[in-house]
This record gives sequence, structure tokens and C-alpha cells, in this order.
Amino acid sequence: MALMPKRVKHRKCQRGRIKGNATRGNRVVFGDYGLQTIEGGWISAATIEAGRIAAQQYLRTEGRLYIRVFPQKPITSIPLETRMGKGKGEPEYWAAVVRPGTVLYEIGGATEEAARLCFNRLAHKMPVQVRFIKRRPL
Repeated sequence: MALMPKRVKHRKCQRGRIKGNATRGNRVVFGDYGLQTIEGGWISAATIEAGRIAAQQYLRTEGRLYIRVFPQKPITSIPLETRMGKGKGEPEYWAAVVRPGTVLYEIGGATEEAARLCFNRLAHKMPVQVRFIKRRPL
């Protein structure tokens, strides 16, 4: 089941621009290893869910997966072969807006090799470039 907010203040929103790097959510907090974005973009709820399923199937019972992003931006579109005008289209899917440096997923309780292989599978599904990072000691 795709992620989406229970309630929103506005049903439709503007596209906006992704400026700068992530200042929050940019380091591993819950697990030991993380998957961090290198570039900004939108990640759809279906893509986040596909990554979760791929990671859970790979990890099985070993380790715990944490999802650090949530899709809260409605992406609208007008049907194909529609004439100009008639307003903004209806919401088609929900997306998470990520800046460079945002941590998407984290894994705790697994070996580094298992985490690397798992995140390698997830990286192929992501629409943005990502990299593997470790938790830094405080």
C-alpha cells in the first residue's frame, strides 16, 4: 500500500524548487548504515514502497529497516490529449521532496556487507543518485 498523508491543508500544491543541501535528516540516527541522496528530486510513494519491499525481502529477519522520508507533496497531471486550459489537473500520486544529503533508508542490526548488498539493490530503484554511509560516533 502506497504511503500518503491522512489529511492535508491544501489538495494541490505548486511544484517549487529544490535549493541547497539537506540540513536536517542528513545523518544516520536510528540504524548503523544509511542510504543518502547525492542529488535532489522527487521520490514517489510507489518507489519508496518498492524499496521497502526489496530491502525486507533481502534482509528477511536479519536487521531492521528504517524509512526516513515520507511523501507529502501531491503531484498533479492533466490527462493526455487534453486541450489547453480547464485548470490544474487532479492529484495523480504523492512524492517526497529530497534535497542532496537526505538519508532515505537506514539499516540496524545487520553486518556492513549485508547492508551494502541490500542498499545496492535499493539504489537501482531510486530516481536520484545515492551513496552508502555509516553512522558517525558522537
